[in-house]
Amino acid sequence: MAHVEVLARLQKETKCPICLDDLTDPVTVECGHNFCRSCIKDFWAGQQATSSCPVCRHQCQHRNLRSNAQLGNMIETAQLLQGMENKRHESSTSCERHNQALTLFCEDDLQLLCDQCVEPESHGRHQVLSITEAASLHRKHLQDYSKLLKWEVKEIQGLMSALNKRTVTLREQAEAQRSQLTSECEKLMRFLDQEERAAFSRLEDEEMRLEKRLLDNIAALEHHGSSLRDLLRHLMLTGELSEAKMLSTVKDFYLNCRRQLISPSIFPVQLRRVEYSFPLQYSALQKVIQHFTDNVTLDLKTAHPNLLISKDRTCVTFTKKRQRIPGSSSFTKSPVVLGIPHFNSGRHFWEVQVGKKPKWAIGICKADSSIGERQSPNPWGYWRIVWQGDSFNVSGADPDSRLKAARATSIGVFLDYELGEVSFYGMPEKCHLYTFRDTFSGPVCPYFYIGPQSEPLRLCSATDSEC
Repeated sequence: MAHVEVLARLQKETKCPICLDDLTDPVTVECGHNFCRSCIKDFWAGQQATSSCPVCRHQCQHRNLRSNAQLGNMIETAQLLQGMENKRHESSTSCERHNQALTLFCEDDLQLLCDQCVEPESHGRHQVLSITEAASLHRKHLQDYSKLLKWEVKEIQGLMSALNKRTVTLREQAEAQRSQLTSECEKLMRFLDQEERAAFSRLEDEEMRLEKRLLDNIAALEHHGSSLRDLLRHLMLTGELSEAKMLSTVKDFYLNCRRQLISPSIFPVQLRRVEYSFPLQYSALQKVIQHFTDNVTLDLKTAHPNLLISKDRTCVTFTKKRQRIPGSSSFTKSPVVLGIPHFNSGRHFWEVQVGKKPKWAIGICKADSSIGERQSPNPWGYWRIVWQGDSFNVSGADPDSRLKAARATSIGVFLDYELGEVSFYGMPEKCHLYTFRDTFSGPVCPYFYIGPQSEPLRLCSATDSEC
């Protein structure tokens, strides 16, 4: 049976890994594996950016297909050998039990039989066919299995091709994010470097100014000390004079002494650290936030009917007179308007001038919430801070709480969608007020509660450094 095993190995090597049939017009790719020319072309047609080997996943740099005529000859030889083996097997097949030719086939036991094997106790009630009939029937069955297996292989290849595309897409997306991150970090590093140099320059200027003042103080003290020593020497000489002579000079001495005993003015010298420290919230944070500033405007179709909105949709005021008929998306219970655009990714910053309004609320809410949800007092789906009277409150995904923060005339809102954070800053001092931490499941949009007062609420444009 050794020659049968050798033939089986030879036939295995001459099969196409894609279609699983004998290789047709065999070609070799860079890694050395062989395929039907049409099969590998069809496989690579589904890979736009890369050309990988279906067997070893090697990334082929070029789609060069080398014809393999020698392998084609081996395939023909293997087919001839298989035909000879089939004829030899058919001629030498006999029943081991009865030593007669196997001319029948049992469909129940899937077993070859001779005429004497068909006995009542073994195969009497089984379906028995002639070899010719059984072979014809099972060739059809095997063809059906072949089609099914080929279809499964094709599906597998399709899935592999799709996964290859996703792999390429993933790499491209990761590379794009790496490039973006590198660019942002480089900008940040350049900014920090500039801020550092500017801060050191200011510190050096202040150091030189104060050092000059110190030297002036030292010089003044040295001059004063020298004058006092001269006066002391004059006093010692005066004491040695006669009584009349001494008394004639005391008037001038007392006058000189009064003048010299007045200490010179000493300039205060103190390095004011607060001006030359490098607090991130006052400098770097503001510059970093400016990279993500968006031009947010008011969405007229969501506005309460008593809200008057400017033509450029950046200023809103509450009026007692209705400005419009409420639409299906309008707030009707509270003087609220939403902002655009909606956000479902990225980092965004906008600033709102609230002035001295006695009551307002600013934040974000779910953009796809129904109007019924919007009218509900339920805070879920809202992330906002509220100014009422003389203090801040927060409401939204966290329980309401009171903030210990001074009143601000403008509020900065910073949204990091992927991180699930909404931060609020008192402007222009840039002091941090509060940060919500949550998970966003859909698009969100800016939220503005105006309050029933006539003072306006105004959005700052992206070009404004301060409102």
